[in-house]
Amino acid sequence: MKRLFLLFLLPCFLCSNTCTTLRPQTKCEWQSTSRIKGLSFTAPPNPFPADPMPPVKAVNADWIAVIPYGYTRPGRAHVSFNIDWQWWGEKIEGTAHTIKSAHAAQLKVMLKPQVYMPGSWVGDLQYKTNEKWKKWETDYEKYILTMAQLADSLDVEMLCIGTEFAKSTAQRSQFWQQLIRKIRDIYTGKLIYAANWDDYENIPFWQQMDYIGINTYFPLDKNKTPTISDLRKAWQPYARKMENFAFKQNKPIIFTEYGYLTVDGCAYNTWELEAKIKRLPRNEQAQANAIEALLTEFKQYDWWQGGFLWKWFPNGQGGEGYNDRDYTPQGKQAEEILRKCYGEIDER
Repeated sequence: MKRLFLLFLLPCFLCSNTCTTLRPQTKCEWQSTSRIKGLSFTAPPNPFPADPMPPVKAVNADWIAVIPYGYTRPGRAHVSFNIDWQWWGEKIEGTAHTIKSAHAAQLKVMLKPQVYMPGSWVGDLQYKTNEKWKKWETDYEKYILTMAQLADSLDVEMLCIGTEFAKSTAQRSQFWQQLIRKIRDIYTGKLIYAANWDDYENIPFWQQMDYIGINTYFPLDKNKTPTISDLRKAWQPYARKMENFAFKQNKPIIFTEYGYLTVDGCAYNTWELEAKIKRLPRNEQAQANAIEALLTEFKQYDWWQGGFLWKWFPNGQGGEGYNDRDYTPQGKQAEEILRKCYGEIDER
């Protein structure tokens, strides 16, 4: 009953008009007229052989996420970044070049430094001693502040301060609060954090962010090729919950990642599919339906500020040998769907 009461009470003082759950045509004070039509750029191993931005604009995208990875080995309290063995696009030189190329093409940029843990997931990152936590946090702070300086020097429009650190944000909130203050001292653009789909309500520092970021790999439908209609229905309980949260925090939501593999059943527990992707049947229709359902459903909600499709290979670089089954829509039915939906996303 408490949730129901808040549902009716909160919008009364957060919006200039009356807002109720899933009422798509109501505009709130923090809602922008333009959504983010983004692509997550895979950092390539080598410099671009040709300008990668025209294909981005050809699908009506207007933002890219640039992702200079850092690395933490499981069990080690260390973050490595900008080192010799990394791919060109992950290092500072390649990151800066990618940002400049995007801006030259009139595209906006979210810089999204992200930690990769080989054979594990950063959401499970934790240490048994305070000493090890502090050692990792010192490294992570150096990593993020380096990227914040780069972002500010290149007028990057948005900086993502972290991605899917479920246990770290829960157990070490003081570190994150202090880190955000240090970032604000360096970087003057917009800040966002990318929470996992099942953890966004637990993040303790949304009030210090400009946007709520969610990586939206919600389990929707187990069928091999679910229909657009069925997928939109499956989204609605999640949308209702996100809407309530956006009004509670008085901040819009951006899908910092959304996307689907090109295989049977791609709209359900995608992390389980990744482990067996090479054995799964290709299914372009399933991927196309899932992307169309998401973009069609959410474009009607004013609290939703768009998102970044995961993922896009510039000049075809950066794949892991199974692009035909991977998240990229390039050269598939989903590419035309993305072009169509991104072209219509700001229509009400």
